[in-house]
Amino acid sequence: MFDFHTHTIFSDGELIPSELVRRAFVIGYSGIGLTDHVDFANLDHVQCGVKKAKVLEDDFDIRVIVGVEITHVPPSRIDELATKAKKAGAELVIVHGETVVEPVTPGTNLAAIESPDVDILAHPGIITVEEAELARENGIFLEITSRKGHNTTNGHVAKVAKETGARLIVDTDTHRPEDLITGDFALKVAIGAGLSEKEGDLIIKKNPSELLKKIGL
Repeated sequence: MFDFHTHTIFSDGELIPSELVRRAFVIGYSGIGLTDHVDFANLDHVQCGVKKAKVLEDDFDIRVIVGVEITHVPPSRIDELATKAKKAGAELVIVHGETVVEPVTPGTNLAAIESPDVDILAHPGIITVEEAELARENGIFLEITSRKGHNTTNGHVAKVAKETGARLIVDTDTHRPEDLITGDFALKVAIGAGLSEKEGDLIIKKNPSELLKKIGL
């Protein structure tokens, strides 16, 4: 089980990195992305702290991926911040997509998909076919999420991804210990989004390897 989207106390999560990583390892995770919310105001602070969690790989048999989730940043500034994040040491850049349960600025999905430094578009809401096609062309993964609220549009995201060939990834957007899930539950999330068991199994087992290859890990 790889989960590329989680949060620690460096943004609005409940756990310090070491406890989050340990809990993930205990329930069977092979890798976890620490992707706290960032904008131009807190990027340096978050990256300074989260990067130090990389040492946990030496003690637990789990890959720790240092990342960020660019959140509620004006679309015109997303590419600039994504580039800055990568230069600051982020191995993974996620953009907080146009979920239907938050007032995300219209145009965020497209700006994320157009940025060469973005890797995942999280909970993209009512993403268009044209945006999904561009995500496929640019190698951006679209997220199917287990997080309450954001998962409202999982079925739409899966449908559009299937139509366009865009690649999907199943993440938790963990903020609390109970948000972490097993691989079996991740498969249920994929099936609940309208995917077949075979399709869900492929997304959960193959696509993480493809994403790791994309980000050079």
